[in-house]
Amino acid sequence: MRLHLLAAIALTGALGTPALAQVTAFVDVSVLPMDRERVLERQTVIVRDGKVASIGPASSTSVPAGATRIDGRGKFLMPGLAEMHSHVPPQSAAEQVLKDIMFLYIANGVTTIRGMLGAPYQIDLAKRLNSGQMLGPTFFVAAPSLNGNTAPDPATAARLVREHKAAGYDLLKIHPGPSRASYDSAVVVARQVGITLGGHVPAAVGIDRAIEARQATIDHLDGYLEGSVSDEMKRRIASPTDTVRPQEIWRAVQPAKFRDYARRTKAAGVYNVPTMYLWENFGTTETAEQIVAAREEMKYATRQQVNGWMNQKRQRANFDQQMGVTAADADLQVQLRRQMLKALADEGAPLLMGTDSPQMFNVPGFALHRELQVAAKSGLTPWQILQSGTATVAKYASEVLKLDGAFGTVAPGMRADLVMLDANPLQDVANLAKRAGVMVRGKWVSGEEIRRGLEELEGRMKATQ
Repeated sequence: MRLHLLAAIALTGALGTPALAQVTAFVDVSVLPMDRERVLERQTVIVRDGKVASIGPASSTSVPAGATRIDGRGKFLMPGLAEMHSHVPPQSAAEQVLKDIMFLYIANGVTTIRGMLGAPYQIDLAKRLNSGQMLGPTFFVAAPSLNGNTAPDPATAARLVREHKAAGYDLLKIHPGPSRASYDSAVVVARQVGITLGGHVPAAVGIDRAIEARQATIDHLDGYLEGSVSDEMKRRIASPTDTVRPQEIWRAVQPAKFRDYARRTKAAGVYNVPTMYLWENFGTTETAEQIVAAREEMKYATRQQVNGWMNQKRQRANFDQQMGVTAADADLQVQLRRQMLKALADEGAPLLMGTDSPQMFNVPGFALHRELQVAAKSGLTPWQILQSGTATVAKYASEVLKLDGAFGTVAPGMRADLVMLDANPLQDVANLAKRAGVMVRGKWVSGEEIRRGLEELEGRMKATQ
């Protein structure tokens, strides 16, 4: 009787099994090394012990005896992608639920994730994933968030920073709510103990202070629009007696200020995780029902998840109606965010792919490909987009998190996190969805295995209907 597919894959990828010692050869494949914008045609890539061992011309590179051969003719091999703003369940979830989430990432070519809603059990989960005991992406774990409730004063913020560092989290998560004093306290102590901050820009802090403080990542493009408004609007926003509606802020934005913010962001070494697709879901005039009907990947979510997302969308629509936000206003916010993203990219401020999955209608893995389409609509080139999910992520991991950054490029010694595609993504990022298979830490998951795994997952989701 056929073993359950996902269980079988997980077993073959476990530590100490022959899979890690196995040699795999991608034969006669075009390689996107991602060290610079180029394609190496007709190459043979040898993978051994979970790392890229060699790359050379197919005509002169020998395939080791006993190696698993993967035909790369007409295919393109590149590093696996990263999802740098994910939400893994904050409470310990059933094992199958975790396996399903991780498989969704692998099925979509995502071989690295950064969890931005931390919990103690996730530290052990990361060890299992990062060692290959569970099939899934490498997992960077943020601590439970610092927000207005958890860090109500500077002393508490300082204590939490020390505790989270001692617990073994990879970074700190900032949510809305902390006072300027609490934020500044967290920044100072984080530098003392050697941990970085990422996430939101609290309203009391503002984008200028976040850049000055060198907050490691600014997520959601938080604060840029508010920082780019007229001086009069800034006074109104700061006034405790003035109620400012969101559309008033968007209408007061001065896009001419975007370039200056982008230059300052780059100079400070601050990364951005834009999560564009999520905000476009908020701003679209589509109803909740229309969104669900139009997005095929909804079949990989539970009925409870889908219902929750639909309620979120309805609540947002009701809020906009109460505030007097028009369709034109919502579109203005979308266009301003796209312009800000383009300014950051053009000025060379580092970008990291991220979606806030599984927030509203963001199915893990699938949402990343929708995110990339929004980036393309914003005017980013395929090369800029691919960098944000590969080489730039490795740089962030090594230089900011002080973790292993031996991934994100296809080169000898790099971790064998790879995606093989049927078409060149440098011509169109939509080609990232044309996957022939995914390799994670040297374990090959073929396109057929992905197809069957998704089929089984869909069946489990139907059982929740």
